[in-house]
Amino acid sequence: MGFERKAKERKNRRIFRVRKKLKNSDLPKVTVFRSLNHIYAQLIDTAKGETIASCSSLTMKKANDKKKVTGSKKEIARSVGLELAKKAKEKGITAVIFDRGQFLYHGRVKEVSEGLREGGLQV
Repeated sequence: MGFERKAKERKNRRIFRVRKKLKNSDLPKVTVFRSLNHIYAQLIDTAKGETIASCSSLTMKKANDKKKVTGSKKEIARSVGLELAKKAKEKGITAVIFDRGQFLYHGRVKEVSEGLREGGLQV
């Protein structure tokens, strides 16, 4: 019981530490959630607290006529970043803040960020 509580506290401290650095900006933020099999990213207007656009590996799968998105998890994460950047450009957004939450800036989370940059957003 004690280990689970300490692990949860460490996770929450990490989340607050990351988000504390992002508070003073008026730019929209991109939040990322990484599960074991999928990756999710959404663009949030921080002033209103509303989601502007979102994309995930699940929606990419549905958009491709129920065919499995091919490639490694990193390649899929990069394509999620590219798709979200395309949606943001359609809304007229050129710069965002990247909120990685509890996840390290490594692997799939890093690939989403690089996909956003490749799509033309300033991260």
